[in-house]
Amino acid sequence: MARYTGPVCRLCRRENAKLFLKGDRCYTQKCSFTKRPTPPGQHGLTKSKISGYGVQLREKQKVKRAYGVLESQFRKYFVMAEHMKGITGENLLQLLERRLDNVVYRMGFADSRPQARQLVLHEHFTVSGKKVNIPSYLVAVDEIVQVKESSRQMELFKSLKDSGKTTPSWMDVNLDALNGRITALPKREDIDLILQEHLIVELYSR
Repeated sequence: MARYTGPVCRLCRRENAKLFLKGDRCYTQKCSFTKRPTPPGQHGLTKSKISGYGVQLREKQKVKRAYGVLESQFRKYFVMAEHMKGITGENLLQLLERRLDNVVYRMGFADSRPQARQLVLHEHFTVSGKKVNIPSYLVAVDEIVQVKESSRQMELFKSLKDSGKTTPSWMDVNLDALNGRITALPKREDIDLILQEHLIVELYSR
């Protein structure tokens, strides 16, 4: 399956927003977006007027790149969100937040979503006791995500206690047991990315 493999800092600069694709580095002065907050390329410093469609497109691309989702996958999530009760834009973000790779990242078991995706693919986690290696698996309420027994000696997991990361209110994490439980569906205020999801709905409603 096609997937972007180039320098991810270019994506943050392209979307004019920090997408936190490189983990802890994004919080330091080494962050490329902090040093060069302009679009990549030779015309990055050139100011140009963006159309309404362009604004909507950039918002969609920002969300896709933040969660590491391809266009076909993203459209499927949008269709699912349309058929759910509630606000379509918020339903879409809720589905993306429930992806297993994002849940692993939110629980603090990985420094970034790309790293979380890799850990899931390499079968380092179980969901309610069952081995799951599908990053797009949608974690349900009361399901428990746990580091696999044979992976617990990895240096990454042994140093989690000193990470000091904040756990979202919709999950309960036990770093000593290296597991976490989804206690509720994520709400809009639980999502810290600066997004305007209504623009995505408008784009797909054209």
